[in-house]
Amino acid sequence: MEFVFVVRRSELFPEFYPHGLVPFGPSGPSGPSGPIGTGASLASFEHVIEERGFFVEREHAEHDPSLKQVIPYAVVVRAGEVLLLKRTKKGGDARLFDKLSIGVGGHINPVDALVGETRVKNPLVAGTRRELDEELDIRGAWSVRSLGLLNDDSNSVGAVHVGLVQVVHVQGAVEIREKHVLQGEFTSLAELSRLLRTGANYETWSAKLVEHFERAPNELLDPSNTRTSVALA
Repeated sequence: MEFVFVVRRSELFPEFYPHGLVPFGPSGPSGPSGPIGTGASLASFEHVIEERGFFVEREHAEHDPSLKQVIPYAVVVRAGEVLLLKRTKKGGDARLFDKLSIGVGGHINPVDALVGETRVKNPLVAGTRRELDEELDIRGAWSVRSLGLLNDDSNSVGAVHVGLVQVVHVQGAVEIREKHVLQGEFTSLAELSRLLRTGANYETWSAKLVEHFERAPNELLDPSNTRTSVALA
């Protein structure tokens, strides 16, 4: 039985349900500011995670749209190119077979809430590390920058998930760990856009991110963009 980390939809999005990527805004002078979904700060989101998040059986969460399963969704960038992934039919979620993705991530599990013997309120840091380590062998320095929340209620899968979009800047080699279930190569943003415009089979979240980065490439490609930075590595 698998347990996953969730937040109640009403506590994550108290005013309205955003569609697509909502970048984090700046913190107020006294800390967190703004409700989630209206350009809230990263600190506001982390406050909700720490105070309102909990674990529940995945089977229940998958059929309860009043809950949002929080998914770290990391876009890996190196030397101005983005890691483009394709999951084969030999492993993973069948709903993702043969789809293109620019995000590395997955569900947060109870193990992510334990650092040694200490229980932490925010399991997203450890969950991000674990997902990256499971999928990739990163050799060299890397850092993580939290960009915003990705929400899409237009389908049954998106209705029960929300993505924490993060940009991972890598200096060094990146290898796919399980090449029989996952393929990947670094690709220019221009090529990602071309693939999108010619009908490539992207995951819904990845398609929305490519569209966003077409309009705001510096949010993806500029490692000095620290407006919403948080170092996890």
